Order: sequence, then structure tokens, then C-alpha cells
Amino acid sequence: MSSKPAPRGRAARLARLIPAGRARAARTPFVLLVVLLLGGGLLGLLVLNSALSEGSFELDDIQRRTKSLTDEEQALQRDIDAYSAPDALQRRARELGMVPGGDPAFLGPDGSVKGVPSAAPRSAVLTGPRAPEALTAAPSTAPATPGGTPTGTPASPAATTPAATTPAPGGALRSTPTTPTPGR
Repeated sequence: MSSKPAPRGRAARLARLIPAGRARAARTPFVLLVVLLLGGGLLGLLVLNSALSEGSFELDDIQRRTKSLTDEEQALQRDIDAYSAPDALQRRARELGMVPGGDPAFLGPDGSVKGVPSAAPRSAVLTGPRAPEALTAAPSTAPATPGGTPTGTPASPAATTPAATTPAPGGALRSTPTTPTPGR
């Protein structure tokens, strides 16, 4: 028979509540569940780690690209600063045929002229190109007109003068256009 004595009293009542044969069968699904949860957790960590590594590589690439774009921006800003320096602006204006202006005059709200305007000094006038297109255009080989000048060029230096100045009452100079304005 069995070497174990049978429980009595309270122990016998507790022993009847716990089934003896099913203890092993109930433990197997629990062990499988724990193993599946641990395996799923490990796979999840592996996927998470891979995603973080990929994000780290992308972050490095983006930081490298940001650095190169920042360097390019700084180089462009240096170029802008060099082109907008007063000396560079003056040189470029002279290349375009611009000259320093004379004394300015201002119009008051009532139409009165304040100040005495003067033309640019003759010594400052250059014979270089007048427009940016003239810097890049090839020399003109236009046919000559019967007067001996090529077409598209003025016949006299007076035609290039945009306005003549005449003394106005009160000693101020006023600009008078040499050609009539259409519509007036």
C-alpha cells in the first residue's frame, strides 16, 4: 500500500478542494504562455533596437546634410556681403556707366522746390555702356542710315540728353523735357 498516511480533519478537507491528477495538466499551458510572452518580448526588443539603429543612421545623415547646407549658406552670405559692400557697389555702378549725382533738390508738399539741384560733373561722365544688356551684347553691326550713323543710335549728342535745365522764378533750376510727353 502507500507509505503516506491519509490526511485527517482540516487537511483532509483542503485536500479534497485541490484535484490531485490535474496539477500537471494545468501547469503546461501556463509554461507555454510564459515562454511565448518571453519570446515575443525578445522579438519586440530586437525589432525596436533595429528601428532605433536605423533612426540613428538617418539622424547622422540629416545632421551631415544640415552641416553642409549651413556651410553653403554661410558662403553665400559672405558673397552677398562682398557684393553689397560700398566699394563693390561703386565699382559695379561705374561698370554699368553710372556716375555720382549732383546736389539733390526736394519737392515740398505745396510743390515748392527746396535746395538747388545740379547736374553730375562732366568729368564723372563715362563713355562706357549705359545698360546691363550692353555689357553682354555683341558689338552692333547695324547698317548705316543715309546720314552716316548706324540705325538705333542717335544722330546728335543732344538727343541723348534726357532733359534740359532752365532757371525758374526764385533762382531754382527746373528740369524741362526735350520731347513732349504723350497724352499731355
